[in-house]
Amino acid sequence: MPQSAAPEKRESLPPGVWGVVATPFQGSTLDVDLDSLSDLVERYETIGATGLTVLGVFGEAAALTAEERRQVLEIAVECTNLPLVVGVTALATRPAIEEIRAAQEAAGQRLAAVMVQANSPKPDVVAAHLDAIHRATGAKVVLQDYPLASGVSISTDVLVAVVKASPAVIAIKAEAPPTSVAIATLSAATGISVFGGLGGQGLLDELLAGAAGAMTGFSYPEALIACVRAWQREGYAAAAAQLVPYLPLINFEQQAKVALAIRKECLRERGWIKDSGVRAPAAAFPENLRHAMSAHLREAATALKLTRTPVSAGSL
Repeated sequence: MPQSAAPEKRESLPPGVWGVVATPFQGSTLDVDLDSLSDLVERYETIGATGLTVLGVFGEAAALTAEERRQVLEIAVECTNLPLVVGVTALATRPAIEEIRAAQEAAGQRLAAVMVQANSPKPDVVAAHLDAIHRATGAKVVLQDYPLASGVSISTDVLVAVVKASPAVIAIKAEAPPTSVAIATLSAATGISVFGGLGGQGLLDELLAGAAGAMTGFSYPEALIACVRAWQREGYAAAAAQLVPYLPLINFEQQAKVALAIRKECLRERGWIKDSGVRAPAAAFPENLRHAMSAHLREAATALKLTRTPVSAGSL
């Protein structure tokens, strides 16, 4: 029986951990806290992130004004030398193009790609969307499959067809469970980097399935970076040793409806941001989870002391 041909190699986003950056707010006004944001993005560079993903779902981009999105991007450009992937909130083509042009103006050559959500279950619709975006802006694209945020369910086979028809796509972010099943198919069929998300919850299985790394937020991103680097150097056992101590906290952070607030409160407890406020309609941190959060954070802090490597020294 003849074997299927290997996918054609094409430009792809570098492997590793692309930290998804929170947007810190301050006080009762919930204005963007630019000082906390600058500290936050600097920390990602210090601990060895491959790049940053800004204005994503975890960055609450949909709750920001156009001016605030510009400010967030400018801080990311000014305060780190890392390449940037910038999220696009719009599902419709013309508003998406407008967002991308604004991102290009703010980020310039630091813009590695824009992250565009699959906006239809139909391959011709998504491909036409991506083609129009590329023709209008020239931007490279990370295609995001995240039905929880977009409301769009698209099959893995359709994603493969879209990527093959859309040379502007240089990576995929696969966040439709079961992610490891999708990643195994996508990485084998497309020849480009496929990243997991969802807070690193499935990272070990995703790496085994062929993931290039993670593109996600977590209050201890050092653990994700150490896991992926260990996988690249030594394989599964070494990667598991780095990540397993943090799995209770990863699972705790990923609770439905309150994940955003929990993670921002964890970041505040670490001293990485000053305030953990979220903008409506996101739910606030449930105070009756504080005891559990403190227990998980203590375990994670202990794990970091035991496993930290020179790249993360001074990151706390």
